[in-house]
Amino acid sequence: MSMSDSDSSSSFGGEYKNLKQITRERLLHEMLRSTKTGDSKSKWKVLIMDKLTVKIMSHSCKMTDLTSEGVSLVEDINKRRQPLRDMDSIYFIQPTRENVIMFLSDMSGKTPLYKKAFVFFSSTISRELVMDIKKDTTVLPRLGALREMNLEYFAIDSQGFITNNERALEELFGYEENNHKGVACLNVMAKRIATVFASLREFPSIRFRAAKSLDTTTITTFRDLIPTKLAAGVWDCLMKYKRSIPNFPQTETCEMLIIDRSIDQIAPVIHEWTYDAMCHDLLNMEGNKYVREVPHKCGAPPEKKEVLLEDHDPIWLELRHTHIADASERLHEKITSFKSKNKAAQIQHGSRDSGEMSTRDLQKMVQALPQYSEQIDKLSLHIEIAGKINSIIRESGLRELGQLEQDLVFGDAGMKDVIKFFTTKEDTTRENKLRLLMILAAIYPEKFKGEKGQNLMKVARLTDEDMNVVNNLRMVGGQPDTKKRSTGAFGLKFDIHKKKRAARKDRTGEEQLWHLSRFYPIIEELIERLSKNELSKEDYPCLNDPSPSFPSSPFTGYVNQNPPAHSMRSRRTPTWARPRGSDDGYSSDSVLRHASSDFKKTGRRIFVFIVGGATRSELRVCHKLTGKLKREIILGSSSLDDPVQFITKLKMLTTHELTLDDIQI
Repeated sequence: MSMSDSDSSSSFGGEYKNLKQITRERLLHEMLRSTKTGDSKSKWKVLIMDKLTVKIMSHSCKMTDLTSEGVSLVEDINKRRQPLRDMDSIYFIQPTRENVIMFLSDMSGKTPLYKKAFVFFSSTISRELVMDIKKDTTVLPRLGALREMNLEYFAIDSQGFITNNERALEELFGYEENNHKGVACLNVMAKRIATVFASLREFPSIRFRAAKSLDTTTITTFRDLIPTKLAAGVWDCLMKYKRSIPNFPQTETCEMLIIDRSIDQIAPVIHEWTYDAMCHDLLNMEGNKYVREVPHKCGAPPEKKEVLLEDHDPIWLELRHTHIADASERLHEKITSFKSKNKAAQIQHGSRDSGEMSTRDLQKMVQALPQYSEQIDKLSLHIEIAGKINSIIRESGLRELGQLEQDLVFGDAGMKDVIKFFTTKEDTTRENKLRLLMILAAIYPEKFKGEKGQNLMKVARLTDEDMNVVNNLRMVGGQPDTKKRSTGAFGLKFDIHKKKRAARKDRTGEEQLWHLSRFYPIIEELIERLSKNELSKEDYPCLNDPSPSFPSSPFTGYVNQNPPAHSMRSRRTPTWARPRGSDDGYSSDSVLRHASSDFKKTGRRIFVFIVGGATRSELRVCHKLTGKLKREIILGSSSLDDPVQFITKLKMLTTHELTLDDIQI
C-alpha cells in the first residue's frame, strides 16, 4: 500500500508523447494495469468513479480501453450498487469527505460490496481523511492500493486541458464580488493545474499578468489580482509535489504564463473561420458530437447517427485548423483523387467527369464498396459538414459580417460602418448583431456609456438583456469606468484622436493565405514575446526567479524534421476566400499537421493558462506556434467556450436564475 504518487516514468522514456497520450497512459497503465499485480487474482474488476473523475476518464479513454485493462463494469460512487463480492474494485475518486465516507461504507463491516479495493485519488488527500481510512480495521486488509494519482484535469486536446471551472467568470468577475467564492474557485483551479505538471513531470518558471494599477490613488480589487493569486496557488501545490512525488524536478524545466479573459475580449465572440471553430459555432454541436442522417439500406427512413469529431479521425486532424474554404477544397481534391485511382468508384458514380458527388452518392458508394467503407465514410461525413457550413455562411450573410468584424478590429471600419450595417442588414440574427456590438464595445467602450449605449441597442433592435451582456463584457475588461481607458483591455496603445481605432496591428512578415483569416488572438503575441524573452517583466512578473541551472536558451537540442512544402491552393477557391498572398504558416500540409508527431521534444514547453475560458482560435494558435517556435505550447483554461457558451456565461454575471444546464458542455 502506497500513499505516494505512483511512478509514471514509463510515460516519459523513449518516444515523445503529448499531454493527451501521457494522460491516457497514466490512467490505463499506471492506474488500471497496476491492479493486476500482487495478490489480485480477479481477472475482471469494477471501476467506481464520481462525476468529475468519470469526465477525466472519458476525455482520454474509451470503454474498449477500459475493457482491455480488465474493467467489466463502470459504476457511480453516489448511486446504490449491487454487491459483487467475488470481484475486486478500483476506485478513482476525488479526495473529498463524502467520497471517503461512501468508500468506507462500501468496504467496511462483515459484508463489503467487493472482495478487494484499489483506491486512487485524483489529487492530494488530507491527513485527516487518511487517518479515517486507517482507523477502520475491517477495511485495511481489503485495501490493494491507496494512492494519489494527482491527475485532475480534462485533456481536451493533444496540447490543451481545462480545469472544469465552468462558473469561473461568474465567481471571479461578477458584479457582487464574493471573495469567499472567488478564493475557493482559484484554489480548485490551482490544484488542478498543478496536477498537469505532476503528470508531465515538469516544474515551471511562473509568470503572470500583474494587477493593472498598483498605486496609492487606485483601489486594487480582487478581480485585478486573479492571475497573481492563481500563480501563488499553483506555486504552493508545486512546492508540496517537490517534497512528496518521486522524481519530480527540483529545478525549472518549462515556462508558464497565467493570464485572464480581460486581456482579450474579442477572441471569444468574433467569427473564427477555421473548420473546427465553424463546426462548433454554426452547427449546434454538443461537445464534439455531430449528428448525421444515414440512409437505410432497405429504403426505410434515414437513421440518426452520432459521430465524434476527434483525434482518431485523420481527416479531422488535417482539416480542423484550416480555413473553411481550404477545408472544402481539400475535401474535393480527396474525393476526386479517390475516384481517379479507383475504377470501381468510377463505375459506381458513372464516370469521372459526371460532376460533383453528393453526400448521398458517397453514402451509396460506401454500401457498394465495403472494402473502402471507412475511408469513404469519413470523406462523406466531412463533405456533408463542410457543405452545411458553407450553406449557413451563404444564407446568413456571414461573409459581409465577418469582413466588418475584422475591419473593426484592425481599424479599417468604425461606428458609422456598424450603424450602416444594422440599417441595411435587418435580417441579421440577434446573436450576430450582439456579437458585433460586443466587438465594438471592446474597442470603443466609451460609446456604450449611458444614452449612447441605449441608442446603439435601439439601432440594432436588441433588448435590455443584450445590453447587460455588453456591459458585463466591459466589466470583465476590469474597468467599467470608461474614462480611464481608450482601447479596451488589450495592453496596446494607439492614437486615441483617430476617428477609427484599432485593437490589433497587422503582423509584419505574415500575410494571410485566406480571406477573413487576418484576426489573431492576443496570446499569439504574448507567447512569441515570452519565447524570445521579450515579455515585459513589469506587466508580467516572474513569481519564482529561475535558478542558475535554468538554461538561458529555450532550446535543449532540436532535431529538424523538414516539413513538406506548402501548397498554394487557389484552383477552386471561392471568390470571397481567395488567397491574399503567401503561406500563413499553419496549413495542414505544413508543420502544424505534424506538430505532435513529427517534432520531437525540441525546447522547453510553454504553458499558457487563461482564467475565464479559452477559445478555439487560442487553441489553434498554440498548435501553430508549436511548429513555428519549435517548442510545444500547451493551452490551459477554466473551460473551452464557443461564442454562445461565452455569452451565456456573461449573462450569469448578473442573473442568478440561470444554471449550467443552459450551457451545452
